[in-house]
Amino acid sequence: MLKQATGILGGTFDPIHFGHLRTAIELYQSLELSSVRLIPCYQPVHRKLPIASPEHRLAMVKAAVIDEPALTVDACEIERATPSYTVDTLENLRANYPDTPFCLIMGIDALLGLASWHRWQDILTLAHIVVAHRPHYQLPKTGVIADLLKQRLQQSPLCVHNALSGHVILQPVTALEISATDIRRQFASGRNPRYLLPNRVYEYIKKEKVYSIG
Repeated sequence: MLKQATGILGGTFDPIHFGHLRTAIELYQSLELSSVRLIPCYQPVHRKLPIASPEHRLAMVKAAVIDEPALTVDACEIERATPSYTVDTLENLRANYPDTPFCLIMGIDALLGLASWHRWQDILTLAHIVVAHRPHYQLPKTGVIADLLKQRLQQSPLCVHNALSGHVILQPVTALEISATDIRRQFASGRNPRYLLPNRVYEYIKKEKVYSIG
């Protein structure tokens, strides 16, 4: 018998902010997940290296969710200390939790670039993909991702509980246009980014001078 599905939300979280957290909590509720695991990556392979160290980013994520039992922190990629490939993380999770469906959460921009990911075709053998949908993005009508959606897209979000992997769900979420890059710039220039991120994260960044503030 399958267990309740669990969400997986990875990222650099440099820093984590309300855009990440609101997406996680809305999908936790709408998909009736057991929890959402936030997994800070050690070293991203599709973007520039983070500004903050892995240790700082992990500490910020922990601070962000300390009062929210629906959201948990998984340090597996940082502990692995190698380039962070999603498929490796999913394989490890599948080995440890063989009866739990996993829902890999991503934005539409990530979905559109999925074919460039390492062993991307194996991901749907290990997890469902849940796309946090924002209406200003257009889905492709031709190509690899269009074919994937034709084959895998499901209408009911709760179908993720009925199989270990293989489905794609498009789920609307509140669009909070918050930029981690802008938050870092605000800290570095001495401006105040409060209310874009949890207060505990704000205070941690100030105390540890994570983004070179005085």
